[in-house]
Amino acid sequence: MSKLPEFEFVKTAACRDARVKNCPEIALNRPGVVALRDSNRPDIVVTYTATEWADLTAAIKAGEYDLSV
Repeated sequence: MSKLPEFEFVKTAACRDARVKNCPEIALNRPGVVALRDSNRPDIVVTYTATEWADLTAAIKAGEYDLSV
């Protein structure tokens, strides 16, 4: 059985500035898997299927998780 590749996390362009702390990091290098972690807690990784990720991002874009309301 072959070993799955390690996640290759990246940050958004805004978070690449050293003055910005606590950024979300995402890995898309495993087919069908989206991995997410907090740069301050890199040992905690949450994974989603591609469908779950699409549903989550659609809900966020639609304002479903807007904390200002």
